[in-house]
Amino acid sequence: MTTYRVGYGRVSTADQSHSSQEDALTAAGVDRLFLDTFTGTKAHRPELDKALEACRRGDTLVVTRLDRLGRSTKDLLECVTELDARGVNLQVLEQPVDTSTAEGRLFFTMISAFAEFEHSLMKARTMDGLAAARARGRVGGRKAKLSDRKISDIRVRYDSGETVQALATYFDVSRPTIYRALERQS
Repeated sequence: MTTYRVGYGRVSTADQSHSSQEDALTAAGVDRLFLDTFTGTKAHRPELDKALEACRRGDTLVVTRLDRLGRSTKDLLECVTELDARGVNLQVLEQPVDTSTAEGRLFFTMISAFAEFEHSLMKARTMDGLAAARARGRVGGRKAKLSDRKISDIRVRYDSGETVQALATYFDVSRPTIYRALERQS
């Protein structure tokens, strides 16, 4: 039975380049290569799904780093569990992970736990920063699309018979925004 090395690489945005991952995966001797431009926070990514589908029993999925495969320990463990159940190994080039060995499986579990821990710390720091900003009187979030004056104008026009669609077009907002504005004025 012929086994294959299936390479997978990912960048988060279109202005990033796959070239370094593509070079490393090609140098590692992958037979097929799948490259995504998709955020790592999504468990299902188009090219990853194709790469996983291409893997058969005895094959090896090769990535440059674990964070290219997923951001959370849960997603990484689910992916490896799925690969393991199908008899597919995982090799990570920049980290000593090769799930065909007991040591590689152990190291994978430790690395993915640290990756999730780091993500949790980043999230906690962000929440702390937002709380500190609120304490100083800064309000986060998007700028309101409609001022109080415009909302009053919307109520007057709506009560005089103008349609929600006409108001949305005039104020260059969506119909749900108009409905929310009308609710605020009730």
